[in-house]
Amino acid sequence: MAAPRTPVGKAKVTGAALRNPKRHADRAEPQTGSLGGAPMHLDKYAKRAWERFRFELPWLTAADKALLEIASMVRGEMLKGEIPGVTKLSMYQSVLSKLGATPTDRSKVTLPDDKTEEDEFFGSC
Repeated sequence: MAAPRTPVGKAKVTGAALRNPKRHADRAEPQTGSLGGAPMHLDKYAKRAWERFRFELPWLTAADKALLEIASMVRGEMLKGEIPGVTKLSMYQSVLSKLGATPTDRSKVTLPDDKTEEDEFFGSC
C-alpha cells in the first residue's frame, strides 16, 4: 500500500517540497486560516495541550481544529494526572497519526541531513 500523501503545509515545513519539487508541484492546499488559539470550551489543561501542539506541529491549520480539539482534551486529561482508558488512548493515537504527529509519520519524511546508505546490490538507497 502506498504511503499517504504529505499535506502541502507539512511538506513546506519539513523541506519535503524543496527536496521533491515535482512531486509537490501539482498539489494545492485548500484555502484555510491559521490554527489560532484554543477554543473557549476547553479547560485550562486542554488549552495548555493545544498550545503545545501548536508549537510541536507548526503545519496545522484551521482545517485541523476538530481533530486537535480531541487530541487536546485527551492530552489535557493526562496533564491533569488522570489516566485515560485504553479506548481513549487508542483514539488519541489515531488522531495523532492523522495530524502527522507520530514517530511513524515523521519517519516517512526524509530530512535534508539524512545520508544515503550504500547497498551492495542496489548502490545508494
